[in-house]
Amino acid sequence: MATSADLLLLLLLGQSWVGASADREAVVCADTACYTAHWGKLSAAEAQLRCSDNGGNLATVKSEEEAQHTQRALAQLLKLLKAPLGSRISKFWIGLQRDKGKCLDPNLPLKGFSWVSGGEDTLYTNWHKEVKTSCISKRCVSLLLDPSLPPQAGRLPKWSESPCGSPGAPGSNIEGFVCKFIFKGMCRPLALGGPGQVNYTTPFHATTSSLEAVPFATMANVVCRDEGKSGQHYLVCLEKEPHVFDWGSSGPLCVSSKYGCNFNNGGCQQDCFEGGDGSFRCGCRPGFRLLDDLVSCASRNPCSSNPCRGIATCVAGPQGKDYTCRCPPGYQLDSSQQDCIDVDECQGSPCPQECVNTPGGFHCECWVGYEPSGEETCQDVDECARDSSPCAQNCTNTEGSFVCSCQEGYILTGEDSTQCLDVNECEGQQGRLCQGLCLNTQGSFYCSCRPGWELAPDKVSCIVSSVTTGSSTGPPQDEDTGDGERKSAPLTTMSSPTMSPEDTPKVVPTMRRSSLPHNTPIMPSPPEMLAPTRPPDIQMELSTYDRTVIAGHEESTGGGDFVAKQSDGTDGQKLLLFYILGTVVAILLLLALALGLLIYRKRRARREEMKEKKPQSAADSYSWVPERAEGRAKENQYSPTPGTDC
Repeated sequence: MATSADLLLLLLLGQSWVGASADREAVVCADTACYTAHWGKLSAAEAQLRCSDNGGNLATVKSEEEAQHTQRALAQLLKLLKAPLGSRISKFWIGLQRDKGKCLDPNLPLKGFSWVSGGEDTLYTNWHKEVKTSCISKRCVSLLLDPSLPPQAGRLPKWSESPCGSPGAPGSNIEGFVCKFIFKGMCRPLALGGPGQVNYTTPFHATTSSLEAVPFATMANVVCRDEGKSGQHYLVCLEKEPHVFDWGSSGPLCVSSKYGCNFNNGGCQQDCFEGGDGSFRCGCRPGFRLLDDLVSCASRNPCSSNPCRGIATCVAGPQGKDYTCRCPPGYQLDSSQQDCIDVDECQGSPCPQECVNTPGGFHCECWVGYEPSGEETCQDVDECARDSSPCAQNCTNTEGSFVCSCQEGYILTGEDSTQCLDVNECEGQQGRLCQGLCLNTQGSFYCSCRPGWELAPDKVSCIVSSVTTGSSTGPPQDEDTGDGERKSAPLTTMSSPTMSPEDTPKVVPTMRRSSLPHNTPIMPSPPEMLAPTRPPDIQMELSTYDRTVIAGHEESTGGGDFVAKQSDGTDGQKLLLFYILGTVVAILLLLALALGLLIYRKRRARREEMKEKKPQSAADSYSWVPERAEGRAKENQYSPTPGTDC
């Protein structure tokens, strides 16, 4: 109950409110909020300052019901102005804004905007068109009002976003703004039993004579007029009991015996009963009872007005004077004691592992790596025992999970560390042990020697192969062909079994004597066959992955042995030997063919030359023999001169 001091304070405050002007603004109150529509060209920041100075904020429109309240407030404002606005669409600021640097979020209903009064984002929207994506400046939202169209519930004002304006430049078509004020409760409007007028002055400095609900702490100034007599009353809306608000007066105001129940039903809410002396009193219909103000009626069943909200159930108290709201299992009453909220059963840890709360209940779940076993229990899942193991090679089950590992020569890879990747040992320290080539294999590696070499007993070094490729029988000899020429003997080479790579023999052409003239062309000798200048590569395969290095070389440690690829080295040696011999034989055949062709052409040229020389006389068929000395004969008379031959 309000004290006399409280009433005096409110009266003094109310007297100061009476002077406040209600010009160019309209008020609509419903539930626990009031909406005021104001006419005036202001920026969004200036409009918010006006609202906050009176204890409110720019209006929220979080539901269709709130959209209807703001629509009614704007319609009243246009009616108060009494000036036609034509068909030009006007804009009125509301409390939806997006700060500079905060960009559009098309996945949210409010597109990244938020209410200046705070609170969570809401699902209700009524955008006029697509929102711009600009982030370089602050953006504000206004309601579009078309004065040429009458307000209808199905045609609510659309939302339009634009720059927020600045002092002196509020923005295009901005004509005003809408504020919202929230209260803890409301009183019923005052009903007069005779001629008179009521003016309400609200805490947000608005004065009006017509309110469907009067906010808490509003002062009412009642002026009664009856046959030239006048009276004045001051009343304040107070909280009589928790969540019960009343004016604190009994009986109708401005009662007139002249009019009785004929004027405004005597100010009674339901029934008015007249007395014989011109007096009257208020009454209620069956099932209702008269309240303490002797004007209002309330149901004898307190639940008849459905005071409980949502899923709450109303239960009437003794003698119908009170009620209690009850919630179904899994819910509990909220702070208002009229609605239900869900109970989070998971706070009591009813599950062995994971608890999932649901509206009105909960259910248990097992963690990843576990599966339900019986009632409210979980057991480990052996991922490695399944048909398809998650690991590429080795799988070890753990409590609630598993661990993958790889065999020797592999490393774990993959995003979830379940795959195995071969390790290239030849790129590491192990590969440097091979004197020749190191060849990587899946999970291991081996060394290899080139043809003509073989693996040493240590399985990493190379030694010269013990296979002899042939030996020479002496220097080549020329062979007489019987026609005045010599035939060259075949060339042979010898490979020493103990020679080193640097002493690899060369194939050198044999010098021979020829009966050809000096100007006969000579075929070039075959090129030298050079052996490699570095030790050939070595091949070795490691059959296991437990290895140690002894004396600078790798040996098996009981987990496996080095397997030397000796057969590969022997086959390669034979192949190289056949290649060298084949090359030498081919070169010798070519030389012999060229030499034979040269001899044949020389002989043919001689025969043609002899045919061209024809004999000049019979003597040409004879050959002259050299002169020889004869003995001196006796002198005779036929000797021409002494000492001459015949």
